[in-house]
Amino acid sequence: MDAFAIAQLVLRIILAAVFLGMGAAHFVPRVKRTMAAMVPAPLAGPERRWAPTLVVVSSVAEILGGLGLLAPWWPVRFAAALGLIALLIAVFPANAQAARQPERFGAVAVPLVPRAIGQAVLGLLLLVSVI
Repeated sequence: MDAFAIAQLVLRIILAAVFLGMGAAHFVPRVKRTMAAMVPAPLAGPERRWAPTLVVVSSVAEILGGLGLLAPWWPVRFAAALGLIALLIAVFPANAQAARQPERFGAVAVPLVPRAIGQAVLGLLLLVSVI
């Protein structure tokens, strides 16, 4: 195993831990309520009834993606990385919603530009970890 392969492995382990942790955290009731409140109204549906379900779906996707990054098979790792990148894109509207209401969401309301840069960097790291 060369130095780049070792760096990729370490990066995948770190990214897996991040996504597993974020996915698990979304099942904590208070966090789940906050995340559901971040879902933009058009996605949340009538009376926001789909918001909690969307939080669960995104949480499960984070957990499965994190586990996929640790798989011994390259196609699974690659698919997991692409899935997590798609998830980062899919949840961006909720992050944008929070950024527009910092008084409501506090520390979760990362300003839009730093959030976008952070999510782009995460996406690039995911790609680097599996190429």
